[in-house]
Parts: sequence; C-alpha cells; structure tokens
Amino acid sequence: MDKHISDDYMDNVKQALVKVPEVTLLFWIIKVAATTLGETAGDSLSMSLNLGYIVSTAIFAVIFAVAVATQIKEKGFNKWLYWLTIIATTTLGTTIADFVDRSLGIGYAGGSALLFAMLILCLFVWRKTMGSISVDSIVSPKAEIFYWTTIMFSQTLGTALGDWVADTKGMGYTMSAIIFGSLLAIIAAAHFWTNISKTILFWAAFILTRPLGAVLGDFLDKPVDHGGLALSRFGASAALLVFIVVCLLVFKQRASAKSH
Repeated sequence: MDKHISDDYMDNVKQALVKVPEVTLLFWIIKVAATTLGETAGDSLSMSLNLGYIVSTAIFAVIFAVAVATQIKEKGFNKWLYWLTIIATTTLGTTIADFVDRSLGIGYAGGSALLFAMLILCLFVWRKTMGSISVDSIVSPKAEIFYWTTIMFSQTLGTALGDWVADTKGMGYTMSAIIFGSLLAIIAAAHFWTNISKTILFWAAFILTRPLGAVLGDFLDKPVDHGGLALSRFGASAALLVFIVVCLLVFKQRASAKSH
C-alpha cells in the first residue's frame, strides 16, 4: 500500500477513535454555560434542597461515574453524551470544592492550593503514562480515564478559585467575571499570536472557564445584598440547560482532529 494512502488511512482511523469535540468558539460557549449550570445545579441540591455537601457529592459522584463509564464504552463521538459528562463533572466539582473549602475548614486559599496540586499531579502522571495530554491523543480507555479525572479536578479547582476571588478577595461577582474573562482573552490572544504550546493553553483556558462559570452562577442565584440577582437556582439551571440543548441542536460538532 502507498505510504501516503496508508498514513491518511491511519489518520482517519485515529480521528474515528477520538470521542471529544473539536475545540471551536462553540465549544467554549457551551463549556461556560455548562460550568455555570454546574454551579447552580450543585447549589440546588446542597443548599436549596438542604442535602448538604457530602450527600450531594455522593449523588453527583454516582452520576459522574455512570456518565464516564458510558462515555468510555461509546464507540465514537457522541456530543450529547460528551456534554452530559461535562455537566456531571462540573456539578460534582461544585459540591467537592464547597466541601473542601468550607466543611474541612481550610478556606478557599487552602482548598485552591490543594486542588491545584492534585490537578498538576494528575496531568504529570497522565503525561508520563501516556506520553501526551493533548485532546487528539485520547483514543483509548486509559487515556479517557485520565482525561475525565483531569477535567473533574479542573472543575473542582475552578469552583474554589471563583469563590476565593469573589468572596475572600472581595472582588464581587461582576468584577470576578471581568477578571476571569480577561484572563481567557489573554489566553486566546496567546493561542493566535504566540508559539506557546496549544496543549498548555487549552488546559489553562479549560481551567479558567470554570471559575468564570462559578461566579456567573453565583451572580444569578445569590441574594441581592450579596451582589447577586437572587434568581431561583432551579430556574437558572433549567434556563442554562435549555440554552445548551439549543446550541447542540442548532450547531454541528465533530470529533477533534487537531492537537490541543
């Protein structure tokens, strides 16, 4: 077989095995909406329904485990299953972060430092084990496990960072959203106009969308005297879910074919 044809064939086979979406503007829009939904939905169980952080974490952990197991068993890219799993990681991350920050008594700074260390460790082990942490390398169950574990830690860290900046540092939800949004804009500029590793920039952006979602979620449902809009957590969650569904229905997504 001609080498060029053989290489093209292997590239097509590899892309068929990738079960994560192409990273486009649509990806980031849905990602922010999903992380905001994770904040409002997580608080709905732990606070509005008064289930507490431990019980809520246990519920979301089961949903996360089932979603990841189903995602790994899936034969190809399924956008509905992928984003369901993302939402599962962000709701779980919300309750875990709240438990670490508040119930363990180590505060937002301590919780953020602990979660950051765990995230870096996860990325390091993933890189040493699989040889790459780029999106297009996720073509095996082992790589998928590393991918979803890393995402779960990034979502949890993002929640803690968002609460730390908005509450402990007194920035408020609007200013915090501006801060995290500006950092994301800087990363986007670096993506287009520098030679910084696209993989590093991808994970930096992925982590930062979570605190942005966290402060946006808090802005929607926190009391007015705390700088929020005092909207119903259930209502805000429903609206965000509808927005995500509409995006998935209207716009097409395909599996990633590039390194990120």
